Amino acid sequence: MKLSLYLLLGMTFCSFAQVKIITGEIKDAENKVALAYANIGISNKNSGTVSNAKGEFSLKIHEDVKENDLITFSHVGYQTKTIAISKLNLIRPVIELEPEKNQLDEVVVKFVKPKPKIIGRNSKGLGLMHCNFYSYYEQDVDDRLSKEIGIKYKLKKDCKINDLNFNITSNEFSSLKFRLNFYKVSNGFPTDLISSRDVVFEIKDEFKGWFTVDLKPYDIYLDQESEEIAITIQWVESKKANEKSKYFGISTAMSATDTCFYREKSMDTWKKSSQSLSFYLNAMCK
Repeated sequence: MKLSLYLLLGMTFCSFAQVKIITGEIKDAENKVALAYANIGISNKNSGTVSNAKGEFSLKIHEDVKENDLITFSHVGYQTKTIAISKLNLIRPVIELEPEKNQLDEVVVKFVKPKPKIIGRNSKGLGLMHCNFYSYYEQDVDDRLSKEIGIKYKLKKDCKINDLNFNITSNEFSSLKFRLNFYKVSNGFPTDLISSRDVVFEIKDEFKGWFTVDLKPYDIYLDQESEEIAITIQWVESKKANEKSKYFGISTAMSATDTCFYREKSMDTWKKSSQSLSFYLNAMCK
């Protein structure tokens, strides 16, 4: 069945402190089901967000954004769509996103005597350093929607990924949902998204310690031809444990190389730092 995606934008512009807000709703045109956690953003302008579980979103447009700047809408399995802010009307325009063309059939890789391998840092060290998702300029946790952080890995073998693990040092949320993303790395930074499945997981009840995301059901294979990849977690939804909740952090340590990537918003510019997050994969590699 051919699917199309319609973006129903209820364009409400609310102006305060020179910030405008675009609100809208994302739905699948064929079955009218809301598309949760779609990425929406303006490239390199620190304006980005994700839709919620009902397909609704609220995008803040800062004063440095111009009318001819492009808003990008993307979701795994669909072609990316861009449209200039000046072309968005106040009459709920409909934007259609086509499904990805020429999708390849699933390839099953048969390994000869695969061996377990840990990819990344599986130590939390002394717990003296933390990488926190909180930034001082955020007015609320919703400002973190679409924020990403992750690590660069060098692949020397073909591997099937069993799970992702990271050590949580602070958590003031009754529920947190993240998306797991895989990117190619070029010229030292993440580029094209190589994820073929939308992997969203939830952390409940202010959990702290080593958290495991089971990836076996997703059949994720990474091949050594990729050489370097970036694996990130992206903030897509949160529920506070109380009104003052704001902290969520992962243990880290200083690194001699720039292996940690982060960006504040979807479509924003990637940055990197000399950190080594307690963030690793369990894999079976040939």
